[in-house]
Amino acid sequence: MSTLPNSLKNISLFLERLPGIGEKTANRLTFFLLNLSEEDLKEFAENVATLKSKTKLCENCFNFTEKEICEICDNDERDHSIICVVETVLDLLSFEQGKIYNGVYHVLHGKIDPLNRVGPDDIKIGELIKRIKNQITDDGLRIKEIILATNPDMEGEATAVYIKNKLKTITDNELRITRLAYGLPMGANLEYADYMTLKKAIEGRNKF
Repeated sequence: MSTLPNSLKNISLFLERLPGIGEKTANRLTFFLLNLSEEDLKEFAENVATLKSKTKLCENCFNFTEKEICEICDNDERDHSIICVVETVLDLLSFEQGKIYNGVYHVLHGKIDPLNRVGPDDIKIGELIKRIKNQITDDGLRIKEIILATNPDMEGEATAVYIKNKLKTITDNELRITRLAYGLPMGANLEYADYMTLKKAIEGRNKF
């Protein structure tokens, strides 16, 4: 690192701060960027520079978007009567990559984790409850099913139970609440699951 000029050293040190990137990988990525054409490097720099300002949360489901409503919520071909509740956008992407689900989503942006001082009010549970309440009409509930697709670990399970209890108080048991089947091993993360595992899990979901 000491033999690199500051222009390269600063980039490499920054890349080392990224998840899973060590010193050698950071150096290789730095040299890769250096060897890009001026045009490609400027395009990359502009995309990074505007990442925060252009990226918003969908007003409906809290997926990432550049508009007020994300492409999934804005798609009339999706089944809007089924909502899959996930912890992160990465979990949402895992379902979307396999094209195994045609409903819509609600992204919590976390899970209940008392040891790290994350409570129900720190994630998008209140917004989910409000979203369901807004679907209650004189003719009944427009939502048919909520799939609780939080990760099958202790915190994810606690989050699912909390949401289930909250939903039951506002829907009088009219709402079908399901949990992903345990085709996923306990302690696993949806982000790293292959799409066939997710397909089996969502097909074999049970009443929760």
